[in-house]
Amino acid sequence: MLPVTSLYIHIPFCASKCYYCDFNSYVSTSDVMAAYVDALSKELEQLAQDEHTLPLQTVFLGGGTPSLLPPALLQQLFDSIHRYFRLDPSVEISMEANPGTVTADKLKVMREGGVNRLSFGVQTLNEAMLKKLGRLHDAAQVYQSYRLARAAGFPSVNFDLMFGLPGQSMEMLTDSLQKLCELEPDHLSTYALKVEEGTPFGTWHDRGQLILPSEDTDADMYEIVQTFLQQKGYEMYEISNFARPGHKCRHNLVYWRNEPYMAAGAGAHGYVNGIRYQLERVVPDYIKRASTGQRPIVDQETIAPAEQEEDTMILGLRLVEGITERRFLERHGKHLHSRFGSELNQAVQNGWIRWDKSRIRLSHEALPIANEVFLLFLES
Repeated sequence: MLPVTSLYIHIPFCASKCYYCDFNSYVSTSDVMAAYVDALSKELEQLAQDEHTLPLQTVFLGGGTPSLLPPALLQQLFDSIHRYFRLDPSVEISMEANPGTVTADKLKVMREGGVNRLSFGVQTLNEAMLKKLGRLHDAAQVYQSYRLARAAGFPSVNFDLMFGLPGQSMEMLTDSLQKLCELEPDHLSTYALKVEEGTPFGTWHDRGQLILPSEDTDADMYEIVQTFLQQKGYEMYEISNFARPGHKCRHNLVYWRNEPYMAAGAGAHGYVNGIRYQLERVVPDYIKRASTGQRPIVDQETIAPAEQEEDTMILGLRLVEGITERRFLERHGKHLHSRFGSELNQAVQNGWIRWDKSRIRLSHEALPIANEVFLLFLES
């Protein structure tokens, strides 16, 4: 079994729900937030007793909007992390934040709590686009929040950026890219809009009220993002992620390398010893169960060896480094060509895969159609 040295913590609270969002997030009150952090602290204590033995290498606090918590609750949360878990001296602690939700006091607590990687959900700097997405912040708050983060001493800052938005032009995308790069963030995560069922965007799309760019335009936008960011000195290391040297997100690399991680918080998913588990999603139910000292696990599944091998392929091909024969053999006890030989041969013939000696990776031409390539390795 691989060592478990990563932890994901979910904070489900948001100031409002964005029109495209299907994450487990809620608009709530301060008393519920306080009860949630109390329950989460108890779950972290139990989790450390049940599963944790080695020092953590990565911690990721996601949401929701973790930065929405007031300073006192942030302090309580970080106190719990440090009380119950051993942290490696080089641990990466990432935290998501929305522009306009951070203050100097909050950022001070985060830095003193060990957060060394801050990720802002910017999405776009176009004011009209922000309103269409249902975002609460404006461009001025992006600049202000970024300045506060740098003043607080965060050594690594990421911006999330979206493209393929309703009414978005190439010029709008390029303008946001240019302005964000002028701030010199350390990392950018760039995603095409995906319309999800059960969201306002999903409803409007079904009614024909949401006009989106064509697939060809989406592909052109993706190409612009790649070219622009690489010219600005950002290394593309995953399909959607770009970093300056030394600033790749180590926690997300755990996911893409199909390695294990623990999870805590309402609706969080973990993967330990070949078992995937999900925690109670509904906040009041989560608080009730976690407050008693129980792990509020509502579903778990043992992943069969064949599915683990597929996951390693599909997730690993998201990385520009691809997958090595050695890593696959060490992980699964099989050679790549014996497990996926015919699928790889087909992908090579299609020009989708580069198979260089002991390493396979997506070709540049296959990046926009990666999901089509991944289907080759499902239930192969």
